[in-house]
Amino acid sequence: MTDSTTHVDQSKPSIARVYDYLLGGKDNYAIDREVGDFFVKDLPGSVAIAFANRQALIRAVGDIARDGIHQFVDFGSGLPTADNVHQVAQRRDSDAHVVYVDNDPIVLAHGRALLATDTNTTVITADLREPEAIYNNPEVQRLIDFDQPVGLIFSAILHHLNDDERPADLVRWWVDRVPSGSEVYISHFQSGHNEETRLAEQKLQGSFGRGRWRNDDEILALFGDLEVLEPGLELCTLWRPAADPGEDVTKIGVDTRELTVWEQLISCALARKP
Repeated sequence: MTDSTTHVDQSKPSIARVYDYLLGGKDNYAIDREVGDFFVKDLPGSVAIAFANRQALIRAVGDIARDGIHQFVDFGSGLPTADNVHQVAQRRDSDAHVVYVDNDPIVLAHGRALLATDTNTTVITADLREPEAIYNNPEVQRLIDFDQPVGLIFSAILHHLNDDERPADLVRWWVDRVPSGSEVYISHFQSGHNEETRLAEQKLQGSFGRGRWRNDDEILALFGDLEVLEPGLELCTLWRPAADPGEDVTKIGVDTRELTVWEQLISCALARKP
C-alpha cells in the first residue's frame, strides 16, 4: 500500500507487483523483483506462501458462491492471474458481481483490459484505509446491492496494516454495512516464532515500511463477533481441501504430509454475519 493512486512510482516496490512476480507474472518492475528475489533466493521455498494463499482464496470464493452469495468486494485484489475472483464466482453464477479494490494503478489498467466486456465486474483504485470513499464509489454502488448478502474478501492484505491503523475496526466498518448472511474471508500471515518468520517479516516491513504478522488469537479477533465457519482458522494449505467435481468435500482426507515451514506461516478463515 505504498503506491500513489495517480501514477506508477517505479522507485518503490508494490505489494501487488511483488505478489505478481512471485506467482510468475510479468507485470512488475526491477524494484519489485528485487524484493521477490529475496524470498526466492535467500529464503528458498518461501514462494509456497503465495501459492497456498491463492489456492485457498479460490476455494473460499467457490464456497461463498455455493452459499448463495452472488456479489463480492475484493480488497487489495492485486494483479489479474489465473482463476480470479470473478471467474470463480461466475462459474457458479454467470450473473455474479465483483468489485476489485487496489491502490496500484497498474492493477486498474490491467483489470480494465481484462474486464472490458464484463459489465458485472469492475476495478477501482482506492486505499483500503478509506472505506467511505470505496463504499461511495459510483462503480461500487452500481454493482453491489448492500441490502443483499455480500462476500467481503481480505486476502493477504490486513497484515500490511499496522496496529494503529486498526484493521479489526476496518473489517467491522464493512460488516456493519452488509446484511445478515454476508460472509467475510480473511487470510493473514501468522507469527511462526522462528528465524524464517523473523527474516521474512523484517524484509516486508523494510520494503513497504508497514505491516505486522499476528498470532492466531489476533487474527481471529479481526472477525469480531462474526460466526467463524468450519474448520475455523486453519493453515491455508489445509483449509477446506479441494474435492473433485461432485465429490463431498467433507469426505476428503486432509493432506497428511509434513508441511514446509513456509506453508505454516499463512492461515485463513471464513465467517458469516448472523
